[in-house]
Amino acid sequence: MATILFTTKNYRRWLRLSILVIYLIIIAGAVVRMTGSGMGCPDWPKCFGYWVPPTEEAELEFSPDTPYKKGMVIIHEEALQVAKKDFFTSTTYKAENWEPYTKHDYAVFNKFHTWTEYINRLIGALGGLVVLIAALLSLQFIKSRPKITILTVVALLSMLIQAVIGKIVVDTLLSPVLITIHMIVALLIVGLLIYLLYEVLPPDNRYKNDGKLANIASVLIILTLVQVVMGTQVRQYIDHQVDLFGYNLSSEWLENGPVLFFIHRSFSIVLTLLHFWFFYIAIKKWNHPKRSYYWLAFLIIITMISGILMNYVDFPFGSQAAHLVTASLILGLQFYIWMRLRSARIVG
Repeated sequence: MATILFTTKNYRRWLRLSILVIYLIIIAGAVVRMTGSGMGCPDWPKCFGYWVPPTEEAELEFSPDTPYKKGMVIIHEEALQVAKKDFFTSTTYKAENWEPYTKHDYAVFNKFHTWTEYINRLIGALGGLVVLIAALLSLQFIKSRPKITILTVVALLSMLIQAVIGKIVVDTLLSPVLITIHMIVALLIVGLLIYLLYEVLPPDNRYKNDGKLANIASVLIILTLVQVVMGTQVRQYIDHQVDLFGYNLSSEWLENGPVLFFIHRSFSIVLTLLHFWFFYIAIKKWNHPKRSYYWLAFLIIITMISGILMNYVDFPFGSQAAHLVTASLILGLQFYIWMRLRSARIVG
């Protein structure tokens, strides 16, 4: 039985599934941010003190003659109160049974926001489970290729770090800097998993080149990372604008945008042209498999369209999430292509 489970093929399957789930986490995070649901669960890892959150605000109101368990949360006088111990309430609220939640002072229940954030957390937990299984399957390489096992365990530990960062994000009332770090760590995990997948894939000699193409691919990755970093800075500026104007006045968010926004917007055109030049060389000159390049071209076009919509159509619903998710997919696919090119047969 162990021989059937612990195979390279199974390990590859779980790596692919891990990459897929990490991207689902990125998508879920983008939806949370787009809908303003980040504080839908104001505590962590539970949600209003429950493993399965409430569906109605009445469930968070003080209820007489009701059993409460230690750690359960209610909203009392517009503040979160946490049960100190297991007890059974009398007919009136008694302060000695409760203590204020001290991480922050946010105490608003919105059913849609709560369940959006809760689903995001469930997907995150699923991601941790999938990477854990991949780490267990990597033990088959502990003697023959220990690097594979070590790096898979590193990926698992990174998922745990992500969970801790997620808690701190909630405790700090959605600090924009920490949200950016949260995103960057997710991209690093994706990159590590793609690297591991490449290491256990059979050789593919269809990516032959003169060595320069791999260097061009690496430069494009660096330039894309620069673009993403600029985008995160613009996103932090928009978060500040949301605080000032609210979600209903999206037309005001970039009314007097920072210089970095205009650099980010113009640089996207340069980056797109460089990528399409790269695709032309790879496909026409070296006859590489077209599918990866076509997918990358498609993602770049979607990113451009979503950026245009945000700038000129006042952030229509879904445009921010599409922009963020496609940017992360672009980086993952770029890295995969670079890995292929880096070890391909060099033709003089």
